[in-house]
Amino acid sequence: MPQGSHASGQAANPAAGSGPGSGKEFGPLLARASILVVDDEPGMRNFLKRTLGPRCAHVDVAADVAEATALVDNNRYDIVILDNIMPGRSGLEWLEEQRAIGFFSDVILMTAYADLETAIQALRAGAMDFVLKPFRSNQILNAMSRCLERRNLQRENFVLRHELMAASDHLALRHRLIGHSQGIEGIREAITRVAPLPTSVLICGPSGSGKEVAARSLHALSDRSSKPFVPVNCAAIPADMIEAELFGHVKGAFTGAGDSREGLFLHAHGGTLFLDEIAELPLQLQSKLLRALEDRKVRPVGSEREASVDLRFVFATNSDLERAVAEGRFRTDLYYRINVMRIDMPPLKDRGDDVIELAELFLTKLAQQLGMPSIDLTERAREAFRQYDWPGNVRELRNLIERSLILGKFPDLTPAVPMVPVAAGNTLEDIERDHILRTLEQCDGNRSEAARRLGVSRKTIERKLAQWDGQ
Repeated sequence: MPQGSHASGQAANPAAGSGPGSGKEFGPLLARASILVVDDEPGMRNFLKRTLGPRCAHVDVAADVAEATALVDNNRYDIVILDNIMPGRSGLEWLEEQRAIGFFSDVILMTAYADLETAIQALRAGAMDFVLKPFRSNQILNAMSRCLERRNLQRENFVLRHELMAASDHLALRHRLIGHSQGIEGIREAITRVAPLPTSVLICGPSGSGKEVAARSLHALSDRSSKPFVPVNCAAIPADMIEAELFGHVKGAFTGAGDSREGLFLHAHGGTLFLDEIAELPLQLQSKLLRALEDRKVRPVGSEREASVDLRFVFATNSDLERAVAEGRFRTDLYYRINVMRIDMPPLKDRGDDVIELAELFLTKLAQQLGMPSIDLTERAREAFRQYDWPGNVRELRNLIERSLILGKFPDLTPAVPMVPVAAGNTLEDIERDHILRTLEQCDGNRSEAARRLGVSRKTIERKLAQWDGQ
């Protein structure tokens, strides 16, 4: 049952207790909120406009549900304050209709009747709270603060669960680039220059080279740093689920969609959306992404309405996008739309003594996390680290350090996969095929392990195998 905000007997009219103020006592979320008031009574509209105007970022008013529909079609509101009894359609009838076509804002219902039937109808229609008329200004402000805090917690939990599912394992490095090699210094300079701008960024580099770390650094230096950073691994979400995960869905849009839900685009609103493994995005979704990039609007699955989003887009890939475009696996127009500012992450083997700095950091951090004594990084181990090729890049280094802490010593650094002899006349495609098949053989057919050793995604392995089977 929605929480009721019961009026005290002292509130004789809506203006009671409506003094000016910044609204700081109601939480910082209120000052950033966009509000829509829907009520057919001019006095109530004016009262709420005066009360909320100084405390909220934006307030619109509508005299009826037709005017409200036009406003929600073109604007994004955090909260709609809705009167229930209005000429024509009731507020609850309008709300139920809007929920069915893709309306995700929180709604506070204003009503003069506090009966159980109204409460049940409000809950079923999707109202988050209701207040009884007449009410004081602090009662509606408290109801709004509760809605904003509840929604903020829901979004944070959703993003955190998604982030954990994405298995981002560089916990010690997530918000900063480590090292002082020429390549890393150049990347720092590029990030510093582009971070304050709204420009989309494409980060390229082999798997495990720190693309997400660079994306997080870019977000941290931008004016969106206090807003969400939402990482999405396009290769990790099943093809039949990725559209709903990204864009959201309305109730009944597909089998199992028991409730409406915002997607990751809307959860990242105001912040940065990081789309990793962008080359693995299905073709049918690439056109929808292009539309979102150009119009800054998304349409949830099953919805008749587009929702506006304010996002900074950062993309990453370990694939050759130019080749994907030539092969018809990636849209040309999307490629040129995302390839505005490109940052190329160097492999760990080309970063000189950065490997030593990273190893020392991992030794300290992981020893603390595991509750185990650290290991002395001897000069012999340092030289071995410098000479090793690190095919799995920083991710492989991190895993090796953790394994070494558990075993109490560093293993011999020999290549996990021997070099493939190149026969005269072999093309690059032949060498790639032989190398992947040999790695799969050494992994006893385990595609996930082969992908880890090769520094690519499992989906890339599966696509290559399907391509060769068809030849």
